[in-house]
Amino acid sequence: MSGETPRVTIEVNPSELELYERLRRRLTGARNQDVTGPGDILLLLPDLTVLLSRLLRDDRVPRGSKLIALIGVGYVFSPIDLVPAVIFGPLGLVDDLLVVTAALSGLLNRVHPDVVRSHWPGSGDALVAIQRASAWSESVFRDQITGRLTAWLRGRRGGSRRRDPATGP
Repeated sequence: MSGETPRVTIEVNPSELELYERLRRRLTGARNQDVTGPGDILLLLPDLTVLLSRLLRDDRVPRGSKLIALIGVGYVFSPIDLVPAVIFGPLGLVDDLLVVTAALSGLLNRVHPDVVRSHWPGSGDALVAIQRASAWSESVFRDQITGRLTAWLRGRRGGSRRRDPATGP
């Protein structure tokens, strides 16, 4: 035995698909759901946002986790951004992706993985996609914050030294 769990494929009647799934299938085309394509990468932020909104409506998700999901969805739909998409174009969506993945990282510790998988609109395994996006966003966030904090601390140390008036600045 190779240790892999068998996959169960469920065929859904197209009339029962939600609007987002129908739109997603049109954009990505009908293909193997286990293979990630360029359309899946472009739809990562919408997929994660739809996942958060569906978890908000699920009774199996605790209230505290729903608050985290609400903050994530609210940030995506808020006109106020740290990096405005209107000015920076597609780069302006990076902060939205960071907030959504941070919210999902927090949810994964409190919600059963099967609940998360049941609401995943994207292709492949939801947890793998979330973990990859989360690892990327955490590394970007950590590197940026660490770099800025280090520079700020160096500036503070350099600016707080007393100057000797006899030797000049």
